[in-house]
Amino acid sequence: MADAPKDPADDSAETEAPRKKRKPIGWSMIFIAVLVAISVVLVWRRDGVHGVTEILYGDLALFGEILPRVLAGCLLGAFVAEILPHEKVSRALGPESGLKGLLIGTAFGAILPGGPFTAYPVAAALLTVGADFGATIAMVVSWTLIGYGRAIAWELPILGTDFTIWRILLSVPIPILAGALGRIVYDRLYPKKGEAE
Repeated sequence: MADAPKDPADDSAETEAPRKKRKPIGWSMIFIAVLVAISVVLVWRRDGVHGVTEILYGDLALFGEILPRVLAGCLLGAFVAEILPHEKVSRALGPESGLKGLLIGTAFGAILPGGPFTAYPVAAALLTVGADFGATIAMVVSWTLIGYGRAIAWELPILGTDFTIWRILLSVPIPILAGALGRIVYDRLYPKKGEAE
């Protein structure tokens, strides 16, 4: 019986770096829980139960306000991952995209509207559909440093045109450098099978 022809998609799956399974409770969660417990004890000793419950109610109200945004951001990331064509994203932003991929990631991050509830789910979606660490790092750093929304809403009216333009021009190389460094580090941590042997 002849062997069935090998699917090229299987080769790409073999060369991809292994993804770590996310644990709901990690070292960062434990560290934050310890800080919360210490803070609760300190507030309780100073202000009593009333002080602790007042902070708790305030935080629950804040959580209620933020939860819909987090849900919307997660849904956005999931839908973007389903909508984007994997081959095109991989070609434009994948490991073989070179400088072009870093420039596209930088430009996309600069024009991406919204806050962290938009940016991080979109970044996660890009990683899922074939963008590499370098291009995604360039996108996130560009969104953080260049983001046109904050520049127009806050910098221009408060700090003026000259400051805003020079700050953006001086910031442009940083996402590209961060993305390039991200690629180097990622390739060292997760070498392709042919390179590792």
